Amino acid sequence: MRFLFALFIAIPILEMVVLIQVGQQIGALWTIVLVLLTAFIGINLLRYQGLSTLSRATWRMQSGQIPAQEMLEGILLAVGGALLLTPGFVTDTVGFLLLVPLTRQFFASRLMGRFKSFASANVTGGGFGAGGFSKGGFNTDINSDQSIIDGEFEVPKKPLSEDKLE
Repeated sequence: MRFLFALFIAIPILEMVVLIQVGQQIGALWTIVLVLLTAFIGINLLRYQGLSTLSRATWRMQSGQIPAQEMLEGILLAVGGALLLTPGFVTDTVGFLLLVPLTRQFFASRLMGRFKSFASANVTGGGFGAGGFSKGGFNTDINSDQSIIDGEFEVPKKPLSEDKLE
């Protein structure tokens, strides 16, 4: 949480410093034009890359696969688009990196690896809860002091036909 708070403080300060430096070099009007131009180019690139990612996700779903990589890339595209709409050159640079397919796929695969390692570290028993069936959700100890619910189940011999229901 402190890391995010530090980012929310540091990024705008860094953006202001860079904008002032660029404005001193090329002028305030050209700096504004450049910021608007990067936003315009970024939005068009975002639309193209978003449609491409959506078509790959659709193809994977139609072939019976889970489009996890494409879903993560879609999230990165949304973050990249938001960064491109934020005025400034630092956020534009990161936003463009997230819109370029090669770097976006690299970030997505790294995040996917972190998610997999996080999930495998937190699920050790394989059942309900951290300890599995025996420690987490269901008690499998027959000699426990808990109440036992006994019941019977019968399988119908033949299914009911529609004329008997009327």
